Formats: sequence, structure tokens, C-alpha cells
Amino acid sequence: MSISTFLKLVEIQTKIASVFPFLIGCLFVYYRYDSFQPLNTMIFFLSMLTFDLTTTAINNYMDYRKASSEAYRLEHNIIGQKNISESTVIITILCLLTLATSLGIWLVFRTDLFVLLVGMVCFGIGIFYTFGPIPFSRMPLGEIFSGVTMGFGILFLAIYVSAYDQGIVQLVWQGRMIRVEADILLVLEIILISIPCVFTIANLMLANNICDLEEDIYNQRFTLPYYIGKKYAIWLFNGLYILSFTAIVVAVILGILPPLILIVLLVSYPVYQLVRQFNIKQVKSETFSVAVKNLVLVNGSVVILLAVTVLFY
Repeated sequence: MSISTFLKLVEIQTKIASVFPFLIGCLFVYYRYDSFQPLNTMIFFLSMLTFDLTTTAINNYMDYRKASSEAYRLEHNIIGQKNISESTVIITILCLLTLATSLGIWLVFRTDLFVLLVGMVCFGIGIFYTFGPIPFSRMPLGEIFSGVTMGFGILFLAIYVSAYDQGIVQLVWQGRMIRVEADILLVLEIILISIPCVFTIANLMLANNICDLEEDIYNQRFTLPYYIGKKYAIWLFNGLYILSFTAIVVAVILGILPPLILIVLLVSYPVYQLVRQFNIKQVKSETFSVAVKNLVLVNGSVVILLAVTVLFY
């Protein structure tokens, strides 16, 4: 497999969705806890990125296997287009999964058992997102799992690997007893600041499912827009952006984020303009990019403003 084919198989261009919660987590842990551990952060980033590549490769492979026709495989799937052997794809997936797991275990030894617990949950969701008899992506759960796993899970771990000794969460294993203790206020803080990442990433999946609704039904994929209808799916798409900006304002009011972050509200107008385009036309080749652009606008602004705060205040 050539490098260019590999990059298409893992859809390298989509990994920006993982990078933003990672960056926000890294900046927030330094701002909030005055703590940053470069080696732990680097190990986590490599493990996270490798596993993200793994899940995308699994997704493409399962879509190829479950395609309704050979024509669909050739037109819509990189494996069919490039005529990659299934054995090559499987070996690639196993190698990526092994590397991601090895890095994750190394990180556990450098931090604590709670990282193992969260990592196992995220790995499980990632694998069964497209694998198995009834994968999450073929159910009305894709937006929830993608948004929470990537938007909250990545951001939380980016914070935790540098602040695992700050009392956010503790997992204690003594004999036959396992006890989890958490500072609920600190956890709620992280949940609140993760909301823009969670909702903008969920909207990537939602926009994709809205655009592909008819095609998905033909291929036995019954996603959220199938159950709630396209009209209400579009309403939800709009509402998640409103809630994203609301969460940022609330976090500033509560003193969790610095006041400078309120400048992010300036991008609400271009976000609104883009959303109007999607409301008018839901065609993947023309308006799916709205969700990608809005993700970059919202989270990119938060990253820049947090970086300015950390560097100059």
C-alpha cells in the first residue's frame, strides 16, 4: 500500500476533529492547574492519533464489506477504488491498533489506572462504532458516541495526563475492592468546557447523516435523521451551535475560562451564515463542508484565545 493510499484509507484530512479537543485540553490544564507534562502529552497524542486512524480504517473496511452492491464499493469506498486487498487492510488495522494499545499501556504506567479505564471505554466505543453485527454508526447513536468520545474523552485525557495528581479523579484498587473518587466540581468544569467540542464534532456526523439519509436507508444504515426526520435533524444541527456558544459564555461567567474567550462570540455570525447555507441545501458535495468550517471556526477561536491567555496573561 502506497503512502497516499494509506492516507486516503485513514482519511487523514478528518483528523482535525481530534486535534482541537487535544489542544484545548493541553491549554486548559496549563491555565487551570498550572501543570503540563510534555512526555505524557506526547504519548497520549500519538496513541490518540493512531487509534483515530485505526477506527477510520475499520470504518472504511466495514463499509466496503457491507456495501449493498459492487458498484457502490467502487464508487464510494477507497478500498474498492484502489483495489487494495482485504488482507492488506486487515494487517494495517492490526498494526495501528497494536501501536495505539502499546502507547496507551505505556501512558498508564506513567500515570494511573484511571487512564486505563477511560482508555478501554474509548477503545471499545471506537472499535464497535463500525464493527460488529450492529455497529453504533448504523444506529441513532453515532452523534452521541462520536461527540462524547472525541469531544469530551480526548479533552479530558489531555487534561488528566498532565494533572492526574490534582485530585480530579482517583481510582483505587485494594484487594477485591475498586473505588473511584471524583471531585464533581472539577469534572463538571471539564464537561462544560468540552461542550463546544462535543457538539461541533457531533454535528459533523449529523450533517453527514442528513446528507446521506436516502443512501443510508438503501444500505441499511438507520441513523438519527431516519428516526427524527430530516426537519428535526436540521433543527438539532442548528441548536447544537447555539448551545456551544452558550456553554462558552457560562464558563466565562463561572470563572472557568478567562474573559478574553468571549471574543469567540464574534465568529457566531459567520457560523450563522454557514448554517443558513446548510438549512437551504443538504447536499454532501456542496454543504457538508459547513460542519467542518464551523468546527474550525468555533474550536480554532477557543484555541487561539486560550493560547493568548496562557502566553501573555
